[in-house]
Amino acid sequence: MNNKAVVVFSGGQDSTTCLFWALNKYEEVEAVTFDYNQRHKDEIEVAKKIAQDLNVTHHVLDMSLLSQLAPNALTRDDIEVKDGENGELPSTFVPGRNLLFLSFAAILAKQIGAAHVITGVCQTDFSGYPDCRDVFIKSLNVTLNLSMDDEFVVHTPLMWLDKEETWEMADQLNAFDYIREHTLTCYNGIIGDGCGECPACKLRRNGLENYLQRREEVQ
Repeated sequence: MNNKAVVVFSGGQDSTTCLFWALNKYEEVEAVTFDYNQRHKDEIEVAKKIAQDLNVTHHVLDMSLLSQLAPNALTRDDIEVKDGENGELPSTFVPGRNLLFLSFAAILAKQIGAAHVITGVCQTDFSGYPDCRDVFIKSLNVTLNLSMDDEFVVHTPLMWLDKEETWEMADQLNAFDYIREHTLTCYNGIIGDGCGECPACKLRRNGLENYLQRREEVQ
């Protein structure tokens, strides 16, 4: 199996951590970002800038059809960003997003001769999204291999990590400061530590504070 990888890349904390992880592990790494009419186009520009900083070949693919099929808070300004209630999924859930993203990432991998596809999905802090579960990723990996008669491996370095442990991984990869300052996680489009109020910022900040506290206790 070759030593080339494609990283599904949004410019956020998780996917940027995965990008640094891949650069540390594989000889050749390329990144792919999907334009699905997300609420903040800044996400795509941030991804471009990070890829440029890290000297990574970067692909941006048009997936705007997704926003037509699956209206949600990430693609519509008139839908409020809120957590799920009474067992419902959060308003930010985009049905089929990871199914499509990973499928197209694998098609790209096939074209550029990469055997490895990396995604930052996580079952620990996954907000109940069904397409972030380990069982889904393993199932899709089998399907992708059968569909193209190939031997891709879909890697999920963050699958069993919480946000505190993801910050720890970034630190171990010597990428802590870069990821904290240059990534975009905030649903309100604020780079770095974000707005501090949206669900994504709260999750990120809680993990950061817990990790910084633990790191300080160890030193």
